[in-house]
Amino acid sequence: MYERLLRKASTIRRFTITHTPSAGWDVREEQDSRVLRRAVYQDWHRVERASLAFSLEAQSLLQSGWVEAE
Repeated sequence: MYERLLRKASTIRRFTITHTPSAGWDVREEQDSRVLRRAVYQDWHRVERASLAFSLEAQSLLQSGWVEAE
């Protein structure tokens, strides 16, 4: 549903939101292979806020030299 990858040197930051019909939305922020934050929401409004927070964090990282990765 939502995935954004940013890279700086060999470090990767990944922001993902995936929908699981049985559990709700899995919201994760990862750096390399380590999970920094994870939450499972069933309330769409919380997912919207998490998505906005991811966008703001990604914007901040881009301003400090990170680049979009594929």
